[in-house]
Amino acid sequence: MAMSQDAHTVKQFDVQLANLRSLVLEMGGLVEKQIENAIQALNDENLTAAREVIARDHVINGLQVKSDEDSVNLIALRQPLGSDLRMVMSLSNITTDLERIGDGAKKIARMTIQIYEGVGSPPSARLLRDIMPMSKLAIEMLHNSLDALARLNTEKALQVTKRDGDLDEEFQAALRRLMTYMMEDSRTIGHAINVIFAVKALERIGDHCKNIAEHIVYMVEGKNIRHRNIDTRRDVAAQDTLEK
Repeated sequence: MAMSQDAHTVKQFDVQLANLRSLVLEMGGLVEKQIENAIQALNDENLTAAREVIARDHVINGLQVKSDEDSVNLIALRQPLGSDLRMVMSLSNITTDLERIGDGAKKIARMTIQIYEGVGSPPSARLLRDIMPMSKLAIEMLHNSLDALARLNTEKALQVTKRDGDLDEEFQAALRRLMTYMMEDSRTIGHAINVIFAVKALERIGDHCKNIAEHIVYMVEGKNIRHRNIDTRRDVAAQDTLEK
């Protein structure tokens, strides 16, 4: 029996939705690699690798543009309702957070260049002690949020939201240590400020991973859990605007 026009249209729409989610996951994979490369460049004092991270940021931006265009076309042509509309809108929001995570990787790469390009002595190991544990947690949060998206697993997404508090605590501890180092030796101030920018970028990456996880819960269950931290989210959005 020939497929009806309605059935054909529904099948096409399902394929387009699947393609959109695949595009977002592809973008997420590139963003995750960007963070890993930025941290590795900092750890290895590799300025060439840091510049490559900065140069590749346009690829992520291009995927965001493509995702936005596909989302608009889906809404305009298919006029989705219910769970389908939630998926399109949630994926669009997720790409925004992924793009900003990519910006965080770029900021870390820029800090690497500022730290090691000068003629002065490199920063001591104690100034950099918080970078690796914070980056490990941030990358884990991103990886798990992308896995939750691929599997549409809300339980795993909720676990990601809970880890954000751990990253915030590590950030606050890092700030206290860096402030102490600067007070003890004013010669560390320049490097310490650059490290503060790097750990702040990692803390913000955690915020955006939490956002992604919340979008996944809304996409799958239709449950908006973002209102629980609305003041924090407004602060994050305001800082994004200022730092762009």
